[in-house]
Amino acid sequence: MQKNIILAGVGGQGILSIAAVIDWAALHEGLNIRQAEVHGMSQRGGAVQSHLRIADHELFADLIALGTADLILSVEPLEALRYLPWLAPGGHVVTALEPFVNMPGYPPMEEILAELGKAGRPVQVHAAEIAREAGSARASNMVMLGAGAPFTGIAPEKLEAGIEALFGAKGRDIVDINIRAFRKGLELSNT
Repeated sequence: MQKNIILAGVGGQGILSIAAVIDWAALHEGLNIRQAEVHGMSQRGGAVQSHLRIADHELFADLIALGTADLILSVEPLEALRYLPWLAPGGHVVTALEPFVNMPGYPPMEEILAELGKAGRPVQVHAAEIAREAGSARASNMVMLGAGAPFTGIAPEKLEAGIEALFGAKGRDIVDINIRAFRKGLELSNT
């Protein structure tokens, strides 16, 4: 088993928390992981991305080559579009639909979605709305993790255990909100 996952978004959207949950779950499954992150300028709404490689055998490179990503999991639609060249044939795109307009000339959503549609049938998620239903808009990243979970190669219950481990120190209420958000996202990809 090998999965190449690109996580994409902008600063403050929780990309590194998604990566931490996946990493925890993969390690507890006895899998090997390699990860490379870029999060410069993240405090100013700059791009944040993580190349995450998971396998049941040794991995030698941290970066994902063009055309080899099994999953692009993006919490911002334009960032999903940015990473389409990395998508493998038969790969999956899971993207939030809420734009983070932080630059002049941000393209219309219709154009972004039309381009994403050329890559197959992306899973499109109203993440903030679903997260609010789960108890907090801040849990939108866990909604997105849930929506992408079927394509990670890791069992959902292991990812939930990772959520518990990551957020446990923040208290039971925070853990429960994030697990609810994860499960609501998972329902989107399982229907």
